[in-house]
Amino acid sequence: MPQDQPVQTLLDSALDAAGILRLTLNDPARRNALSEAMLGALEAALATAGTNPKVRVIVLAAAGPVFCAGHDLKEMTAARDAADRGRGYFTKILTRCSAVMQAIVTCPKPVIAEVGGVATAAGCQLVASCDLAVASDAAQFCTPGVHIGLFCSTPMVALSRNLSNKHAMEMLLTGDMIPAARAAEMGLVNQVVPASDLTTASIALAAKIAAKSSLTLATGKRAFYEQKDMDLAAAYAHASEVMVSNMLARDAEEGIAAFIEKRQPDWRDV
Repeated sequence: MPQDQPVQTLLDSALDAAGILRLTLNDPARRNALSEAMLGALEAALATAGTNPKVRVIVLAAAGPVFCAGHDLKEMTAARDAADRGRGYFTKILTRCSAVMQAIVTCPKPVIAEVGGVATAAGCQLVASCDLAVASDAAQFCTPGVHIGLFCSTPMVALSRNLSNKHAMEMLLTGDMIPAARAAEMGLVNQVVPASDLTTASIALAAKIAAKSSLTLATGKRAFYEQKDMDLAAAYAHASEVMVSNMLARDAEEGIAAFIEKRQPDWRDV
């Protein structure tokens, strides 16, 4: 692990009055690579945010021209000097990275990727793992492993769950750089805006979501990912069960009453 930069400086954190937590990957010298230290910082930040009632929405941004270059290949290459040629280390780092991606999905707070630059390999996986993504018109995306003899198998998991099979395979098999507009057509990002408007656009989207009941958002996010891989009947059965529980929540009762009475709801997140 590189030691010239303290772990806490790799990930800036700021929470505003609306409950929007802005996490900024802050290792531009290493192209915001998912080093051991960066993965540790992300893992800790997500765990803390998930249980903090003041956090309503998370925006994941990055400093510098590269959103995230994926794994730190220098760090991984150094592990080849071990007796097992790096097998143990590779297993450890890929398991940890996979856990961080899953932590984004299982985090009860909506997570929005704010992509201002290049997102490659596991960096593209990071974008695909977020619930929503806003990109600048300068952003680019690729899974270039095939160029170096290493298929992007773990990024494939997130891509295949967000893109159609053919779009995902196009990125994985060619390794081509995809411009932001094409990424939006494929469904990898929700919207593309001028670079000068990127932060404004991502915060506006976050603020719109943050104004909802956190209980409702957490319930819906969890149910969305749970039902996604079920067969149709099981998905409807599960969603119906979730909706019954949701209907009995205080915020649902308040929200329906506010709608009928034509007033703003008073959310208490219960």
